[in-house]
Amino acid sequence: MAVPKRRVSKTRAAKRRTHYKVSLPMPVKDKDGSYKMPHRANPNTKEY
Repeated sequence: MAVPKRRVSKTRAAKRRTHYKVSLPMPVKDKDGSYKMPHRANPNTKEY
């Protein structure tokens, strides 16, 4: 079994984790021209 020879520093671990970002969903244009978040009901027309 592989065992680390040395302790990984906080800086090195943080550099590795910089790519684990959560991207926010982009609003989409609805039929009536307003923007809404994807997979949400439109507050104006009450359509999904």
